[in-house]
Amino acid sequence: MHANYFKYILNFKKPSGTSRGIMNTKETWFIKLEDNGKIGIGECGILRGLSIDDRPDYEEKLKWACENIHLGLEVLITELEEYPSIQFGLEIAFISLSSSNEFILFPSAFTKGLDSIPINGLVWMGSEDFMRSQISEKIDSGFNCIKLKIGAIDFQTELNILKSIRKEFSESDIELRVDANGAFSTREALEKLKKLSDYKIHSIEQPIKPGQYDEMASLCDVTPIPIALDEELIGVFNRDRKKVVLQDIKPQYIILKPSLIGGFKGSSEWIDLAKENDINWWVTSALESNIGLNAIAQWTYTLENKMPQGLGTGGLFTNNFVSPLTVKNGTLRYNINQDWNFNL
Repeated sequence: MHANYFKYILNFKKPSGTSRGIMNTKETWFIKLEDNGKIGIGECGILRGLSIDDRPDYEEKLKWACENIHLGLEVLITELEEYPSIQFGLEIAFISLSSSNEFILFPSAFTKGLDSIPINGLVWMGSEDFMRSQISEKIDSGFNCIKLKIGAIDFQTELNILKSIRKEFSESDIELRVDANGAFSTREALEKLKKLSDYKIHSIEQPIKPGQYDEMASLCDVTPIPIALDEELIGVFNRDRKKVVLQDIKPQYIILKPSLIGGFKGSSEWIDLAKENDINWWVTSALESNIGLNAIAQWTYTLENKMPQGLGTGGLFTNNFVSPLTVKNGTLRYNINQDWNFNL
């Protein structure tokens, strides 16, 4: 077996904002396996500034993984515990290599084009007019679950935007989720959650910065809006530690981003522990190209979670790879009549 890796820069169609800043490009890496004429493709979807493996030796570890591919997936996964995006890329590549079609990783009704995955429509931060235009576009496109990035512009303006949605659409018409990306201070968080609760919010992701376990636990205990842990899961490698995090904080939801928490194996471990503690969950992509999104979507479908998932980011880039993944009426679908165009 031979393995090599490639760097690829994805370009956003429009600058995309979160409380951590504005993004114009997104770096990603691909692992390509070759064995007896067969090919396997995996994506290591690192997010600079957020991923725990955003380290100076990242490419060195990728090179090491490719040079030691003969060790097998299980050994590599163990050795690369602190590099979750590389773990995920290797998982995808090995599954791809063993499949009859390198892009069909988990055959199902989804990959046959017979079923779809409900997803949320994502509204990025920006000016009030920009956010309102995105919301109108998502509603017109058939989404009944919308997720808004909040925390970067004036809070009252964000409340006004939510208020305008609720004037026109009830809770049963449109499910509203918000993602603060840790933007609230611990001092102001509860008061802001109370104000947000006036607009029948389904959930809020990561209201305060991760690592403040006592403060987050207190917030989850009294919150008027269900809280979903997101960044809080990053960098928690040990199963026992994961269990402690969930039992201590007691969130209402957790968000699973395979590229950030150790791929399918790491995500499955979180799901098992969440179920043990009566915590609900959903899966979200993390700005991967269509290669990574394809893998996450196919795996997510097999989990049979009927909640809207966060898998609709494939259309953000000008130079993404053509794939069968399509978004229609608030769902992600697999168009069996569309071929892949992936050349690296």
